[in-house]
Amino acid sequence: MEQPDLDPILSGVAGQYLVAAQLTRLGMIATVTLRNTRGVDVLASNASGTRAVTIQVKTNRSSKRDWMLSNKAETRISRDLFYVFVNLNGHGGTPTFHVVPSKRVASHIKKRHEAYIAADSNRRQDSSMRKFRDLSGKYQNRWELLRLL
Repeated sequence: MEQPDLDPILSGVAGQYLVAAQLTRLGMIATVTLRNTRGVDVLASNASGTRAVTIQVKTNRSSKRDWMLSNKAETRISRDLFYVFVNLNGHGGTPTFHVVPSKRVASHIKKRHEAYIAADSNRRQDSSMRKFRDLSGKYQNRWELLRLL
């Protein structure tokens, strides 16, 4: 029996808990924040508590390696802010994780958006939506980038 698509809100919540679970499996302390915590979905630290990072989680229900962000991500840069992009890979699939420093996300989405507008500036209107892609899998399972291990 085919299952209906998972609600987008539940997909996001699933992504947050999957990230927290994966961080815990790797020996880190992780906690999911309340939904009204702007820009931070998971807080993580090493076991000694001497290094901590904040994580923004973006989740896709499919296996596509692209995720939507707002233009605010172009300016949200900190050495302690990371994005973890999650692919749920459909019902029953094994989730995959792409761990990316905020500086890389900001640079990537800004360049992609500028190129998109420049490709046909007469017909394309600016918007606040941006897209991050990791088609090559460069950031897949790059947990070491968090520098907590």
